Amino acid sequence: MVLRFARMKPDGLHDRARHGVVFRQWHTRICWWVAGCYRLQPDMRHGKAARMFTPRAPNPGLAALLTLLAAALLAGTTLLAKALGTQALGPPLHALQVSHGRFLFAFLAIATMTALIRPRFNRPDLATHAKRSCFGWAGVTLMFAAAAFIPLSDATAISFLNPVFGMMLAIPLLGERVGPIRWCAAAIGLAGAAILMRPGSGAIAPGALLALGAAMCLGAELIFIKRLSGREGPWQILLINNAIGLSIATLAVIWVWAAPTPAQWAALAGIGLLMALAQACFVNAMARGDASYVAPFFYTALVFAALYDGVIFGVWPDWVSVTGAAVVLCGAGLLVWREGRRRAPVT
Repeated sequence: MVLRFARMKPDGLHDRARHGVVFRQWHTRICWWVAGCYRLQPDMRHGKAARMFTPRAPNPGLAALLTLLAAALLAGTTLLAKALGTQALGPPLHALQVSHGRFLFAFLAIATMTALIRPRFNRPDLATHAKRSCFGWAGVTLMFAAAAFIPLSDATAISFLNPVFGMMLAIPLLGERVGPIRWCAAAIGLAGAAILMRPGSGAIAPGALLALGAAMCLGAELIFIKRLSGREGPWQILLINNAIGLSIATLAVIWVWAAPTPAQWAALAGIGLLMALAQACFVNAMARGDASYVAPFFYTALVFAALYDGVIFGVWPDWVSVTGAAVVLCGAGLLVWREGRRRAPVT
């Protein structure tokens, strides 16, 4: 290409026009090559629908709004899980059955959208998908179990430790180096979790231990999400993750299955649909804003969870919940701030 440009000699208007056409042709080819390397090219076969989830121009306001919506929807799933795990809608359902409903209806929703949008798929890394789905299913199941035993604000706050555990696991699994600020953030977050365990009450709440286990599993899931990010499209990742998760949940629920009431069926469907919408909103938010900007807005899920729990079940956070949640958010916020500075471009 360089040699071709070097032989150009502007010897007249016709030649300059011809050379301009050649330059525009090469410019178009280069742009499509770069887009192809990063999988940003639109699928021209399927029109506007296929370009729905391609990266967009930065829009911080819309990114924040989508993240707030995702947080509200995610808090709604834990509210419905608590209703299903208690006697609010009938005989309590096992957490394994609640997570099965989440994956079943989320898969149906995402599969329907995928069939309508028809995005491009490439060859998936099924081994990494399987590992990610196993930890994701375990984390969701433990989180739903915790929601039935402790206030939603406590369970949500403890679950926010998943990036801390993800950071710790990234050291042996991804070979990442962790500096003093990130270790300090991890210590602060774990101190907040210790407060929420309420050790002074004589016995640690089982629900808090379940929420801590959920955070560990979801932190391990982050490791495999990192390996998949940039290599596969968001719709492909969501579809495969929910398909594998549904397979695991179906095998697990066989031993505890109980016939749900109509209200419980509606709640199970609601969990799946809300989770699918939350994932779609968060993916769109990440396409319109930096992760370090988007992540803090997601912590409003704690506010939504406390509000739902107070209005529906009459359970409002006490001073221990507020203190522990504040400490956890400080640690998580420090980690997000550090990650944003570490990845910021040098100017």
